[in-house]
Amino acid sequence: MLDGFKAFIMRGNLIELAVAFIMGAAFATVVTAFTDIIIELLAKAGGAPNFDGWQPAGLTTVGPFLSALVAFLLMAFVVYYFIVKPYEAVKARYTTEEAAAEDPQLALLKDIRDALRAR
Repeated sequence: MLDGFKAFIMRGNLIELAVAFIMGAAFATVVTAFTDIIIELLAKAGGAPNFDGWQPAGLTTVGPFLSALVAFLLMAFVVYYFIVKPYEAVKARYTTEEAAAEDPQLALLKDIRDALRAR
C-alpha cells in the first residue's frame, strides 16, 4: 500500500508540477509588485488610477471591478512583453531548421491515421 503512494510521490511530473507551482507563486508576487509600481507611477503622472470610490448610479462594485481590470491588463502586459516575447525570440533563435522539420515517419503515421478516419 505504501509502495504505490511512494511511487506516486516520486514521479518526476509530480515534482515538476510542485516546482512550477512554487515558481509561479513567487513570480506572481514579483509581477504584482511591478504592477503596483506602474500604477503608482500612473497615479503620480495623471491622477490616481484607482476606481474603488467610483459608484455610478449607486453601484458599489463597478469601481473595484475597474481597478481590478486595470491591474489585470497591466499584469498581462508585463507577462507578454517581458516573458512571452523574449521567450519566443530566444526559441526562434535557437530552433534549427532540422528540428522544425517534421519527421517523415510521423508524417506517414498521420497519413495512415487520416486514411483510417476517412473510411
